[in-house]
Amino acid sequence: MCRYQSFGGIVSNFTTMEINVKIDDLKIGMYVILPTSWFKHPFVTNEFSIKKKDQIQTIRDYGLKEVIIDTSKSRVAKADRKRCTPQSEGTVNTHPTTVVPDELSEAIHDKKLPAQQKAKAVQKHSILMISNLLDNPSAENIRDVKKGVAEVVDLILTDDDTSYYLMNITSHDFNTYTHCVNVGFLSIMLAKALFRKSMAHDMYELGAGFFLHDLGKVYVDPAIINKPGVLTDDEMEQMRKHPVMGHKILLDTNQVTNESKKIVMQHHERFNGAGYPNKLRGEDIHLYGKICSIADVFDALTSERPYRKKMDSFNALKLMKEEMLGHFQKDLFEQFVLLFSRP
Repeated sequence: MCRYQSFGGIVSNFTTMEINVKIDDLKIGMYVILPTSWFKHPFVTNEFSIKKKDQIQTIRDYGLKEVIIDTSKSRVAKADRKRCTPQSEGTVNTHPTTVVPDELSEAIHDKKLPAQQKAKAVQKHSILMISNLLDNPSAENIRDVKKGVAEVVDLILTDDDTSYYLMNITSHDFNTYTHCVNVGFLSIMLAKALFRKSMAHDMYELGAGFFLHDLGKVYVDPAIINKPGVLTDDEMEQMRKHPVMGHKILLDTNQVTNESKKIVMQHHERFNGAGYPNKLRGEDIHLYGKICSIADVFDALTSERPYRKKMDSFNALKLMKEEMLGHFQKDLFEQFVLLFSRP
């Protein structure tokens, strides 16, 4: 029997249990657990919230008849609620998923795993970590993610081979989770190159700021983020609020340093004053914000977007140099280019 608690017309905070649900009964807001290995399906993770009908169709096309729903993490409109199907064995699974997957640490510390495979595993489980966080950006979850990011930072600082593959993993799609992770990797690598001879920078806190730079997008309509075309003025105004909203989340949760908060607030500022939200220029932008800005633009150019094809690394760097150089502090950009000089 499925029991629900209703709050203001939203079915939320169900009894903590997992149930089997037929594909035809899936609804937007349900938290899905796919009963198969993560590398055998087209989704980034095995577990996720259904946010659009296309995801339901993809599950159906994959050939599954039923999936598992974690009712404790689901948010389904009451009007859309349908009768649910309990597990055939009549048992209840109670396996709460922590925000940081255990597999992330396992991959990082697996000394037998080849560098290229390690990079792919670290990226995949980092994406799941950020996905879990954006579903619930609480103080506790941010604190846990900082621990996961710290392990990634240690890996990048000590393992050049895996770092090289992390930097060159191709992004087949552009979503907030993947983007946060890729920008995190790239920014940490640039910071490593810049600060290798200095003890004045807390790389763990920097890593947290880089990975959380787009945290404020939890308040932006996904239809705007994923729009396959040019945003209207109103939509752009909404999009440009995300640095301020991310900064507010970090202020409210009080889990990161002021420098990390500045990364979140300033990653869309531009050296020539053409950025947002405050049109800062030059030295008014914190060094850490400048680093994240470069990585943010590069990853956007080299990832598939709803409105254009991705560019390869060479052409993205060429475009940034020839058409956007005024956006970045020149010496920082030159150091970023050098990251890609390894044969």
